[in-house]
Amino acid sequence: MKPIRVALLGCGTVGREVVRLLREQADELAARAGAPLEVAGVAVRRPHKHADLGDLLTSDATGLVTRDDVDVVVEVIGGIEPARALLLEALKAGKSVVTANKALLAEDGPALAEAADASGVDLYYEAAVAGAIPLLRPLRESLAGDRIMRVAGIVNGTTNFILSSMSASGASYADALEEATRLGYAEADPSADVDGYDAASKAAILASLAFHTRVTAADVHCEGIRAVTAGDIAAASAMGCVIKLLAICERTPADESMPESVSARVYPAMIPATHPLAAVDGAFNAVFVEAEAAGQLMFYGQGAGGAPTASAVLGDLVAVARNRVLGGRGPRESAYASLPVRPMGTLRTRYHVSLEVVDRAGVLSTITGEFARHGVSIAAARQTGEGDGNNGSARIVVVTHRAAEAALAATVDVLAGLDVVHGVHSVLRVEDLGRKGVAG
Repeated sequence: MKPIRVALLGCGTVGREVVRLLREQADELAARAGAPLEVAGVAVRRPHKHADLGDLLTSDATGLVTRDDVDVVVEVIGGIEPARALLLEALKAGKSVVTANKALLAEDGPALAEAADASGVDLYYEAAVAGAIPLLRPLRESLAGDRIMRVAGIVNGTTNFILSSMSASGASYADALEEATRLGYAEADPSADVDGYDAASKAAILASLAFHTRVTAADVHCEGIRAVTAGDIAAASAMGCVIKLLAICERTPADESMPESVSARVYPAMIPATHPLAAVDGAFNAVFVEAEAAGQLMFYGQGAGGAPTASAVLGDLVAVARNRVLGGRGPRESAYASLPVRPMGTLRTRYHVSLEVVDRAGVLSTITGEFARHGVSIAAARQTGEGDGNNGSARIVVVTHRAAEAALAATVDVLAGLDVVHGVHSVLRVEDLGRKGVAG
């Protein structure tokens, strides 16, 4: 059988694992794909750092992806450019594409899908979300006959390691981040992870697949974990909850404000300690899927790292190779629903609000009165002791019933400006994710 020739863009942590596995498992991969998989070339910016690859190396990425003897382009360089230009060039030239580039897919996935359709080739990207966890293919294929209502989970290992460390040891955010950096879980510049951008890109991809609607990173409400304190972790524990950075994508029924819609957001939230996601510790990922017929499903495993991500890349590569051998194509983009994205301000959840206030009679009623004035119903309100300054101040914690984001935000803005309020220390959402038994 004529070999399937593969061009590899990038040879970092993931790329080197892809090359290694292609070499070490060559016979098995050939048997599964129906043809040998051969590396035609590897494009890198600094070839001298990869001397062991010999004649396969090139710094001419454009020349590589347009070569006549290349059938599939595998991209693991990341970022928007030059990845976008290279992949569009490859698709235009009739090459199928396998990519792990979540940022590019979240920003310009439709353009790649349209280019693949125009040339009649495949675009696969299982490795773009949750590393080795088989998640995107089940959403796109196994659940194609079902109606998915919600996809929610932990899709960033760095932040999950940090929050797990804070929960286990009582460490501050700064100390937990330092530990994550020392152990290699956090980059030297961790902004993409701790500020939520990495998870937001993944949420856009998940929402697009789950709801057959084009959702981009710009549509995802995004908050990171920098503001989470040891006090927040302790408050969650007191409520029978833990704090996780969640990516939540939902299909929302029509109401008086707008038709059926979708939402996608990323933020740290309290979830019940009894929920399966609460037990996901360290750098692991897990995603909880709710569908009308299938019910509740959970996908768990290693969400990053060279070998786990390479496993997902090779799974896609075998699928693409099979399609080329048999003369077919894999699933195309499904965006027929074209549902609108619901504004963040209209979404409803519960909230945990912590304030430092003047310690005198009547302050609690003033605080609760502002919640009532903005239509935010209170489930519980209590004074938890002296404030941080121990200077005649007190700490008040308010837990709400479900309320609109805009109403809660307006309430907090007013509270922050009151003379009796020294400061709003934290506002955390409380998500039950469809499970019973949420504390508070």
